[in-house]
Amino acid sequence: MAGPSSDPLFPRPVDRALDPQFRHGQSTEPNYSGVTSFLRRRYARDGAGAEVVVWGVPLDVAVSNRPGTRFGPRAIRAASAILDGDPFYPFHLDPFEALDVADAGDCVFDYGLPAGIPAAIAGQAAAHYGRDAHLVTLGGDHFLTYPVLRALTERLGQPVALVQFDAHQDTWDDNGDRVDHGTMITRAVKDGLIRTDRSIQVGIRTHAPNTFGIEIVDGETAGELGPAAVATRIAERVGDAPVYLSFDIDALDPAFAPGTGTPVCGGLSTREVISILRRLGGLDLKGFDVVEVSPPYDHAEVTALAGATLASVYLCLLAQRKAKGLPIAP
Repeated sequence: MAGPSSDPLFPRPVDRALDPQFRHGQSTEPNYSGVTSFLRRRYARDGAGAEVVVWGVPLDVAVSNRPGTRFGPRAIRAASAILDGDPFYPFHLDPFEALDVADAGDCVFDYGLPAGIPAAIAGQAAAHYGRDAHLVTLGGDHFLTYPVLRALTERLGQPVALVQFDAHQDTWDDNGDRVDHGTMITRAVKDGLIRTDRSIQVGIRTHAPNTFGIEIVDGETAGELGPAAVATRIAERVGDAPVYLSFDIDALDPAFAPGTGTPVCGGLSTREVISILRRLGGLDLKGFDVVEVSPPYDHAEVTALAGATLASVYLCLLAQRKAKGLPIAP
């Protein structure tokens, strides 16, 4: 446990999320108390020089079915507390020994002016990228991926490969004006944000009118191939392109993620997706989001915990890359 506070009025360990000097290691606070930043990382609205910034986008104005994803970032942060204090499985490491990670709170926008939301997300993401921070986004509905991709590709000066775990292709028709979690891939393709020849969607269990040339490993095929083979398919497709990973929690079967707006049976298990993700550290990783966690439909916080775990796995991949001397800045 962390040592006691020097303040006699607060003899217990200090809330690490409120300590601006807390940059490395784990907090060792009781996971049932304290401020629920993501994995107890310090809060810093501007990132305060962190290499990796975690932030939330509490959005659900773009959902086509059940709402509630606006509460996703808060729930993921709360669930993440249980993961703090032990080496991260299956990596046998503490990613925060290598990485300086801060929680920048949530994106700010006016819910009463939905047409302005995309620009608000893109502008605030761009501010983080402008500080050379690697951005990890907690959602929020899946539309948020589009403005984050816009900010990222402007930062890189080139489109990125997209690895999308999802039950849905999100390629429905869009004239460029919609704020819709089912069309944002269409917009990203039309705007030249992603390289379709290097992109892949995993876990798809529905049909949509367009693929845009994106490779699809549907849910049944992914289950038959197994995690190692799926990871190989992803790596072969992406190659050496800069890549953004987007994880819609409904890629998981509803048995493992009931708390989502548009659940589809026949998905992957949490164990399978962890096994896939941990094999992707060799990719040129440029960003990650986990989206569509809807706490009102969750049970025993299993969906929020899955979201927190997947984001933690991604941080471990970044820590491994840094340990190998590979860049992690976008």
